[in-house]
Amino acid sequence: MFKKIKKRDGKIVNFNPEKITEAIAKAGAATEEFKSDRAKTLSDKVLKRAEETITTRTPSVEQIQDIVEEVLMESSFKRTAREYIRFRQERSRVREAKSDLMNIYKTISHADASEDSDVKRSNANVDGNSAMGKMLQFGAEGSKVFAKTLLLRPDIARAHDNGDIHIHDLDFYATGTLTCCQSDPFVLFENGGFNTGHGHLRTPNSIGSYAALAAILLQANQNEQHGGQSIPNFDYAMAPGVDKSFRKALKRNLEKYNKFSGKKLDLEVKDTCKYGDDDKLKKAKWPVEIIQASNEDVERETFQAMEGFIHNLNTMHSRAGAQVPFTSINFGTDTSPAGRLVSKYLLEATENGLGKGETPIFPISIFKVKSGVNYEPGDPNYDLFKKSMEVSAKRLFPNFCFIDAPFNLQYYKPGDYRTEIATMGCRTRVIGSIFPESDGIVTGRGNCSFTTINLVRIGIKHGICLKERKEADWDGFYKELDEKMDLVKDELLERFEFQANQHVRNFPFLMGQGNWFGSEKLGWNDTLRDVIKHGTLSIGFIGLAETLVAMVGKHHGEDEDSRELGLDIITHMREKCDEYTKKYHLNFSLLATPAEGIAGRFTKIDRKEFGKIKGVTDRDFYTNSFHVPVYYPISAFEKIEIEAPYHNLCNAGHITYIELDGDPSQNLPAFEAVIRKMHDEGIGYGSVNHPVDRDPVCGFSGIIKGERCPHCGRLEGDVSFERLGRDCSC
Repeated sequence: MFKKIKKRDGKIVNFNPEKITEAIAKAGAATEEFKSDRAKTLSDKVLKRAEETITTRTPSVEQIQDIVEEVLMESSFKRTAREYIRFRQERSRVREAKSDLMNIYKTISHADASEDSDVKRSNANVDGNSAMGKMLQFGAEGSKVFAKTLLLRPDIARAHDNGDIHIHDLDFYATGTLTCCQSDPFVLFENGGFNTGHGHLRTPNSIGSYAALAAILLQANQNEQHGGQSIPNFDYAMAPGVDKSFRKALKRNLEKYNKFSGKKLDLEVKDTCKYGDDDKLKKAKWPVEIIQASNEDVERETFQAMEGFIHNLNTMHSRAGAQVPFTSINFGTDTSPAGRLVSKYLLEATENGLGKGETPIFPISIFKVKSGVNYEPGDPNYDLFKKSMEVSAKRLFPNFCFIDAPFNLQYYKPGDYRTEIATMGCRTRVIGSIFPESDGIVTGRGNCSFTTINLVRIGIKHGICLKERKEADWDGFYKELDEKMDLVKDELLERFEFQANQHVRNFPFLMGQGNWFGSEKLGWNDTLRDVIKHGTLSIGFIGLAETLVAMVGKHHGEDEDSRELGLDIITHMREKCDEYTKKYHLNFSLLATPAEGIAGRFTKIDRKEFGKIKGVTDRDFYTNSFHVPVYYPISAFEKIEIEAPYHNLCNAGHITYIELDGDPSQNLPAFEAVIRKMHDEGIGYGSVNHPVDRDPVCGFSGIIKGERCPHCGRLEGDVSFERLGRDCSC
């Protein structure tokens, strides 16, 4: 009989035969094939065979377990044998996960964020070198291991690890958080203010306070969600602040006038007095000079408020100081004088840049384009549309959201900002709903969670790229695609159940303050199922271009037949999502996944398994969603025409990027032509990418060709030029 045994970590410990009996008994109990007395008999057989076959005096744990498998497989208890093997594999997976986690922790602790480390660069919004950034990453990576080993179904965890799918924000799985929310400041500002959890903020009474509280709102919500934060009605929401500031300015100027003139003008400024309503104000017999001075005061205050808002969102932190909140705002359709003033100065503050002229990254600003409101000459906000393009040509933002796209226009109700399509972050959207009360409403809703399918891998396995077949196996492709979609559907449903069983008290701001749709009706200890059902469960895809190359040899940018095949694939995915919506009575939707980090992750895994395949795995990334590859030469108009039909199919989110060479601010008609082409082709959300360079010494912002600043003539040396531009692969 053995006296010692060698564990997996190399330690030598006392050999205890009872542990073999216990392990067999547990497997037998799980299958209900036998009881503990039979386990002892089987254990004795294991010990006897071990003595006969193991020559070393100190066997390893693996050697003993191998013999247990043999004995069980030779017995009549086949189900128990399979259960023991499954249990052993799961334990092995958990151990490997722990080992991998320690290696990841070592990377976080010692590697620099500038190094080629996916872990350190997993979130561009987090400073991976800062102390709090490292702390956030430690927690995130440990949380991922916990979720994969204890919360996820083993087959789902394996699919994520081997690159068949990617579960986004897996580190937040165990927290039960939702992805994002389109917050309506009216809900929080006009009903007595709100509580951030650290104190109550009363209803603001000036545009400066409105803008400051809007930033705080986004920051507070970011701490309770794992995705981006959006305000879908920024101009509408800030307009009351402009009117309040105007009334204050008017009263202040009237008091000054009376004081210095000796007159006694009526000082009663009613709540009906609004900025820009000059004709009505003149009827009150107030001097024109006072009205004009009050207008100038509030205009100056509004510009300062918008400037402060942008500065705040680029400097304020969330999540223990490790992250700048990922924020976006939608604006451009409020035609009231106060709303127009907000849009005007938001654009002007964006154009001016930050304190030293830097291009502000946040908020991601989105100008909502609507015929009859701002699209044609004569529309009340046409001047703002023109200005938005001028600013975007200089600063990359705003992007453009098109209400007139048929799939957006069907929900639009004039004058009701809740029905105006808006976007969160880089592309996520929510408007349609299987629940009538939230159908067509953007405010207070968002995405619950999303998971992406590696479409390229399915293409590699069933296409012609490996030269194993002469024609693509489309039956096999769609069969496996359906299997992966069903797997992701199951994962999203399991995650939804976990989220639905959280309580309002777990999200004191998002739910406790009534920020999420319907949450104002819940009590502190209520669960969330009845309200998060209004969110979306999204299935994403990436690399359609590489998928088509893998299947038939050409992508949709270079071949007409491939264009039809691409639309067939994505139409099939959308129809499956619609089927899930009807079957499970939840809002399943299809997402055109951004490249982010997963495009590189998928590519590395697939290249390791299938090798370097030209046009498929030979680059560092898979192409963003349905996009025509950024490296493929194609005109802007043709790219728009090819990508436009996918916007209708991808109801969870989409974007089309157009990349322009040179400085578009020097050719605004060309820039405008691109935006109008997007509108006319039915693009839902679009953006124009172009280089934005800056000399931090003299402050010049524009295009710097070569190594010399065109403004001051300085050669780039110890102080490098800043070169900013969106990577259209993302």
